Amino acid sequence: MRNIQTRNFKADEDALIALLSKAKSEQRSDDALAASIHIAALAIHARKKEMSATEIIELLERESERYKNQAQELH
Repeated sequence: MRNIQTRNFKADEDALIALLSKAKSEQRSDDALAASIHIAALAIHARKKEMSATEIIELLERESERYKNQAQELH
């Protein structure tokens, strides 16, 4: 049997809340940048392939479905 030692830490609740808030803000910023880069890549792809409006709509629908599935996997 292992010795398990429990430690109690006294943390400043306001400092923890501020730290979590900053981490959430940074994550949202990173997510927005990643989405922006991805959308720009899709636009470049559509332009290079000279896709029609219908093809672009289908591309966006597939990407939307991919994001939806990814979100469901995370929950």
